[in-house]
Amino acid sequence: KPQALVLENVCGLASSHDGGDFRMVVEAFNSLGYSVDAFELNARRWLPQSRPRMFVVGLLNPIDGGYLDSAVRPDKLSWIHSDSSLKTHITPLPAVPDLMVSGFTSIADKLDADDPRWWNAERIGKFMSSLSAIQAERMEGLKASSTVVARTAYRRTRNGKPVWELRDDDIAGCLRTARGGSSKQAVVFLGKGDIAIRWMTGAEYAKLQGAYGFALDGFRESQIQYAFGDAVAVPAVTWLMRSAVVPALRHKAGFDEVCYAG
Repeated sequence: KPQALVLENVCGLASSHDGGDFRMVVEAFNSLGYSVDAFELNARRWLPQSRPRMFVVGLLNPIDGGYLDSAVRPDKLSWIHSDSSLKTHITPLPAVPDLMVSGFTSIADKLDADDPRWWNAERIGKFMSSLSAIQAERMEGLKASSTVVARTAYRRTRNGKPVWELRDDDIAGCLRTARGGSSKQAVVFLGKGDIAIRWMTGAEYAKLQGAYGFALDGFRESQIQYAFGDAVAVPAVTWLMRSAVVPALRHKAGFDEVCYAG
């Protein structure tokens, strides 16, 4: 039997059916002999992408004695530790990094001006005409800046009409599998009186998941976006494994020194 099992899901699992689905997951882990701890980790602590995800960690030989840090164990998860009918443990953890407030502009691909992926003037005009007054004001302010920045935008449906919404920070929205317009993010470069727009590239998808330098040759953009859009963020999972799983495995193996992620 594996010493550890880890389940990743959207954070809505914690609250669906008033927490009943989450309870079923914990009970299923318990029925297999695993004690459970659960965490909410946002990839934004390591990468310029807002991507909160829920992780359920089951261990046969857990290390207990931690405290309920609300930064990674909000109330919708931490209640399991006060339910005596469930077998759980509170993992001692290192400090979790603060949420990033910038960084997308620095990793956005800088394509040549004649790259065919840039939208033409007509398409940009339709983008701009769909913006609400607040969105248009935000865009004009960034456009007039002396510094060029990149912002991501999603297409939404408001009152039955498709509109574009521009993020107000230097962080990408949550990546999704690239099916349908609302799942794809456009990248908008604004500054020095100019605007340029294109779809997010596959390489940017990879970087936003922490897969820098990943070999993408031979794959279509849609394949890359689909794969990374439904993946897990590398540094978030690395932190989880080094902090909540590996120490328990080392302890079980008889190592005196327990190494936590920094």
